[in-house]
Amino acid sequence: MSARPPHAGAKRVPPPAPAAGDDTARLYSIGELASELEVTTRAIRFYEAKGLIAPVRRGVQRSYSRRDRARLKLIMRGKNLGFSLEEVAQYLKLYDADPSQVAQTQMLLARIERAIDDLQTKRADIDRTLKELKEIRGQCTEHLNARDGSSRPACKG
Repeated sequence: MSARPPHAGAKRVPPPAPAAGDDTARLYSIGELASELEVTTRAIRFYEAKGLIAPVRRGVQRSYSRRDRARLKLIMRGKNLGFSLEEVAQYLKLYDADPSQVAQTQMLLARIERAIDDLQTKRADIDRTLKELKEIRGQCTEHLNARDGSSRPACKG
């Protein structure tokens, strides 16, 4: 005679499986994120020390949530666009505090406008410098091609 568990006649229904591609509860190791985002584990620990991400810790092992992964992507994107770490931190704070994302979007737009202005100024400076360098190159080439032995300077500039 075997012991029957309570409700032995009732069919046990397992919890629903996550939908295909649903990784809401998935945790990532520091190595996985470092590899995926092409950063060092040291950089990820740095962002953690700055309070930008907050992985779950099990002893010395860190486990990163989808939220941490998304925040790291935002950090890397901001860094690649030239945003300071302080600006990225402000953006992330607004992201958490403002569900409508209006303040966050306004801040981002203002920063983008400044970045565009800065890059356009740099482009103008580069264009001006290139023009001058090409002129000097032309003068130097002309001088070398002439080889007339005159005492004029090789390159004017």
